[in-house]
Amino acid sequence: MKSFSEIETTAKRASRAAGFSWGIAEEVGKSIRLSELFGFPAIKHLNQYYQNKKKENFEEVKLINKINKSNGSFFCPIMLGVNFIDQVKNIETLKKCSVENLAYPLLLLSFLSRASEIIGKKLFISFDDCKFLLNFNLSISSNIWDKEMPMLAKKVEISFLNNEDNFSDQDWKNLYKLAEDTFVEETDSLKEGAAGAGLTDND
Repeated sequence: MKSFSEIETTAKRASRAAGFSWGIAEEVGKSIRLSELFGFPAIKHLNQYYQNKKKENFEEVKLINKINKSNGSFFCPIMLGVNFIDQVKNIETLKKCSVENLAYPLLLLSFLSRASEIIGKKLFISFDDCKFLLNFNLSISSNIWDKEMPMLAKKVEISFLNNEDNFSDQDWKNLYKLAEDTFVEETDSLKEGAAGAGLTDND
């Protein structure tokens, strides 16, 4: 297996050779490393994207709005991802946004995962029959582990989720009550042995 460090470095250099600035290339390297770490075929999709980039005129999304439509061609997932990270705190106020006609949507996922960590909220992403839950850049849950990821997405929907517990108040109270059995009852001997206890003055 290739190391994740090698994956990041090679993806960064390939991105620079494909025409991106070193700054953007570095962001691509980080994101490709992350996608491969999460188990997605990012190197495969990046390869295919760069092969098509030479002949396709992919559009760039500079200012991300609630609804983002292309002028006929497909959007570049890399510039969308970089700009999403830069603008995520403003985009969050929209609660959700959509992008129509996105090339190689897999390449966008790790950028959004990093954005999830920045704002401290989970993101829900869907396109075609693919669904993803991005968890603070710690994991990505998906319904397509055994399916081929599409190369083109007609419509990508991104939703910001409110932070909520996955359990009820009653479940928490029941568990906490059980945990109380491990609490040690305070006694005179414990008070005497606790930090700062005693009458001895060492000064």
